[in-house]
Amino acid sequence: MAAQCVTKVELTVSCESLLDMDLFSKSDPMCVLLINTAGSQWYEVGRTETVKNCLSPKFAKKFIIDYYFELVQRLKFQIYDIDNKTVDLSDDDFLGELDCTLGQVVSCRTFTRPLVLAPKRPAGKGTITIRAEEIKDSRVVNFEAEARKLDKKVECYDHNNDGSHDLIGIFETNMKRLQEASRTSPAEFECINSQKKQKKKGYKNSGVVSVKMCQVGEYTFLDYIMGGCQINFTVAIDFTGSNGDPNTPQSLHYISPQGYNEYLSAIWSVGMVIQDYSSHKMFPAFGFGAQIPPTWQVSHQFPLNFNPANPFCPGIQGVVEAYKVCLPQVKLYGPTNFSPVINHLASIALQATQQRTASQYHVLLIITDGVITDMDQTCSAIVNASRLPMSIIIIGVGRADFTAMDILDGDDGRLRAPTGEMAARDIVQFVPFRKFQNAPREALAQSVLAELPGQVESYFRIQKLNPPNDPESQLQPNESQPSASAQ
Repeated sequence: MAAQCVTKVELTVSCESLLDMDLFSKSDPMCVLLINTAGSQWYEVGRTETVKNCLSPKFAKKFIIDYYFELVQRLKFQIYDIDNKTVDLSDDDFLGELDCTLGQVVSCRTFTRPLVLAPKRPAGKGTITIRAEEIKDSRVVNFEAEARKLDKKVECYDHNNDGSHDLIGIFETNMKRLQEASRTSPAEFECINSQKKQKKKGYKNSGVVSVKMCQVGEYTFLDYIMGGCQINFTVAIDFTGSNGDPNTPQSLHYISPQGYNEYLSAIWSVGMVIQDYSSHKMFPAFGFGAQIPPTWQVSHQFPLNFNPANPFCPGIQGVVEAYKVCLPQVKLYGPTNFSPVINHLASIALQATQQRTASQYHVLLIITDGVITDMDQTCSAIVNASRLPMSIIIIGVGRADFTAMDILDGDDGRLRAPTGEMAARDIVQFVPFRKFQNAPREALAQSVLAELPGQVESYFRIQKLNPPNDPESQLQPNESQPSASAQ
């Protein structure tokens, strides 16, 4: 099993138009960051400095936290007007807060939302902006963005601890010129402050920036996510007869009075993590192995909402509701064929390759109770999909023998099609649900999603694709809803 995807992320906080709580001066804001990982208790990460007499502060102190792709990490940014030097915040004025997830922040890179005066109440006055940057193992230069990500304009500031940074000057460049720089022949740029230039007749510049070396490393998973890559999530559910009559408690599709079964638990566990990496939050959901109305022919790929032209469900809650509505309307049958739904998503992923940037990656979650009956076709489908921007997660529910699934997983050797063709990369992760029945709720998602960041990186590196928002990319991210109609 792959190790957890842990990366240190630096968060910079700024606010606009905060409430003015002081009578004879402006508020003195400070930001407190709290974190709640996987349903644990909230705890304080740290506090920024206090910015005196300012309603639109740009806090100098940054928060550095560990980012785990596999976990839902809830963040709470609380803004206070500090009136004294005590650590206790109960005697300071509360200006508002933002509750979000770290996944939402990194997927947007710059995350702006209105502050609320208290949880579940209407928005108060003011907005808060969180900017995320991945922290690399080393930084050759002290720019907030790495050289690879620099736009053509570079701004240089004189750093002040109170957050009121002074602009030194601005210069323009490009990657070609930076990469040509060397210690013997540095690239030099005059920093120009336009306001000083207008005021001073003999003004030449505010200094010269000399670049003696520019190194460009490989893109990481977070580079792709922060650069605009969308993770598209699709669900496929096993409706074969071996699940048992959904109306009886022995069935794997039986929904308990508490609204629980293993299928629903798997959808929630994986979906709650992945949904933060999709801007449109619309997820196609399919079933396979059932007789469906009105003809009652067996289908191995039917939309849960019975709308072939638009199989999308609004959010993970929408997928759950579609499953519940669909279940009593179909007849569980068989056999257990994976290849149709894998080939369908592969056709969608193939369309994404027409965009020559790392703008789209697809994840297919298959939840099944039994042994595959079209193993050869499934192996061929996976080998074909291994050359496309997609990964497959398989969760086995119930007590069936899932030994054959280990072949698809590829951990013991690269999967081969019956023709002998070898998979370009490992894109399948399989886990039996029973292994996590008594484990914390987040354990299942941690296990099945552990390999996904590496799979995303490997595909885009092999294809030599840049993040869509990277200055070297000419195309911009396509945030429109991807096609996923059922044929």
